Amino acid sequence: MTTLSDPLDAPRSHALATTYTFGRDKILYVGLLALTAIAYLWGLSKNGYANEYYAAAVQAGSTSWKAWFFGALDSSSFITVDKTPAALWVMGLSGRIFGFNSWSMLVPEALMGVASVGFVYAAVRRWFSAHAALLAGTILALTPVAVLMFRFNNPDALLILLLCAGAWAVTRAIDSPARAARWMLLAGALVGFGFLAKMLQAFLVLPAFGLAYLVAGQARLGKRLVHLVLATVSLVVSAGWWIAIVELMPASARPYIGGSSTNSILELTLGYNGLGRLNGNETGSVGGGVGNPGWGGEAGLQRLFGGEFAAQITWLLPAALLSVAVLVASSGRAPRTDRRRAFALLWGGWLVVTGLVFSYMQGIIHSYYMVALAPAIAAVVGAAVSVLWPRRSEWLPRATLAGGALLTAGWSFALLRQTPEWQPWLRWVVLFTGIAAAGGLMVLPDLGLRRTAVRQAGVVVATLLAVSALAGPTAYSLSTISAAHAGALPSAGPVASGRPGMGGRVVFGDDRSGPAGQRGFAGGGAVGGGFLGGGGISGVSSELVALLQDGAQGYTWAAAAVTANGAAPLQIASGEPVMAIGGFNGTDPAPSLAEFQQLVAQNKIHYFVADTGGRMMGGRGGTTNEITTWVTETFQSRTIGNTTIYDLTQPGA
Repeated sequence: MTTLSDPLDAPRSHALATTYTFGRDKILYVGLLALTAIAYLWGLSKNGYANEYYAAAVQAGSTSWKAWFFGALDSSSFITVDKTPAALWVMGLSGRIFGFNSWSMLVPEALMGVASVGFVYAAVRRWFSAHAALLAGTILALTPVAVLMFRFNNPDALLILLLCAGAWAVTRAIDSPARAARWMLLAGALVGFGFLAKMLQAFLVLPAFGLAYLVAGQARLGKRLVHLVLATVSLVVSAGWWIAIVELMPASARPYIGGSSTNSILELTLGYNGLGRLNGNETGSVGGGVGNPGWGGEAGLQRLFGGEFAAQITWLLPAALLSVAVLVASSGRAPRTDRRRAFALLWGGWLVVTGLVFSYMQGIIHSYYMVALAPAIAAVVGAAVSVLWPRRSEWLPRATLAGGALLTAGWSFALLRQTPEWQPWLRWVVLFTGIAAAGGLMVLPDLGLRRTAVRQAGVVVATLLAVSALAGPTAYSLSTISAAHAGALPSAGPVASGRPGMGGRVVFGDDRSGPAGQRGFAGGGAVGGGFLGGGGISGVSSELVALLQDGAQGYTWAAAAVTANGAAPLQIASGEPVMAIGGFNGTDPAPSLAEFQQLVAQNKIHYFVADTGGRMMGGRGGTTNEITTWVTETFQSRTIGNTTIYDLTQPGA
């Protein structure tokens, strides 16, 4: 009887070789990285300042070391963004060196994507063939949501790079009994730094990393346990040093912690951006998943395969789940240290744990979060194909390959039907090439062809498999590269039939746009308009910019505006610090009315900027409404374009 584990007692095949071929393999590897860099850098400036919320913080960090260290939104360091600041550190340093602009901010993100592809390649290549590594790297590079986020300024790019590097370090630890402790220390430090990029999401890989090393590490059990303890200590130190500094520093010496209701970094990391994302109890958030399916849809296994999530990431997700099963089955009764089993635990565990958390979390979840699944999908598919392909003459491996081809082609056909008017021919090409590849796999071994003909037929079948599996995500990725993206909720690929936004609003076609036609959901408003953006920097008139710049001298803040996304476009356009009242969406209790009145009395804030008609921009009650009411009742206003400005040095009559 044929099984996937039959040849395990034989010497290792080339498919599991651990050495590099000096010539062609390295050339292809460099070529993969070069093409990835070209794709991620191509027309990058069309994304402008991308998410202006983070762009304002990058701008602030490029001029103020205090703002850089804390991740403050403005250079006068009133309030931080609602994330830990590691990703801002990288972009802020680039801004200091090259000057703050779209390129200096986004190029580091693109290079992080290239490096992530490199680490996935290196991790797969260590235990599998060069072809497997090349396939894995290509899949990651062409995943639509990865293309999107490696050309954007959200924290996800740095998070993915650190997690990919961490998985590679665990691979080295499993391979290197003499230096396993060093590699596990490095893995812990990388994941810990990932916490400083996007907090608890970084820890979703920990069960997979720990289990893979505990099961497959070559050292004795006692040493493996010690190494895991050391890795944990490294993780805590790497993640905790900045947290400790911020938590222990007097509140008067640092910015207010945005996203928290008590000015606490622990509340932010463990509450709003931690456990609150799991249970939906997100104090001060814009609305969680509980009772609000507009933010990610209903929780459950169906979430990732439907709505706005599916086309971002799931093109090869069914094949990836099948691949995990193949890797486990192929290890059979192999020794504890078998690499295929270890690989399935490491990357398959990453995929399963992260996928389940994303599926069932009750708090806010957005489609671009799915980039965290991309490296694991790429790695397991590349590894499984390299296990099955050399044995395609056997019935079970070729049937598994054929089944995977049909499964992937059928699902890609379904995903492409979500945009029926966009390249309608493509879904049929994907479907028919998948059927042809599956048919070729099943019949070729029985045709009795000569060795040369078999090899040539194999090339044809492999090409059909690649076209069927990668044509869909490649087309979506090219669409992503060709379009501009901005705002709080970017999405990859062509616009689908609709997507729920704020207040149940469904945005269709090119209406889902930010400045200059940039894609991404945004609310209304003249200047940044609301907590999800809006007109953005394009909505800030030259007259308003001149007013802020001329009036900034002698003031700590040139102006104040309600919500960070109301303040960010003003700050980016003028280059002057603008206070974001209430933080990201106006719910943070900072400043209080008394504190704001004191700052005004001390001549530290020159203007208060409201939107059309004198309404505040996106406030949601509490201190934001109190401050706005006081300002509108106390100070003189003037209108510049569609924007109402209050001069806080000129009381009303």
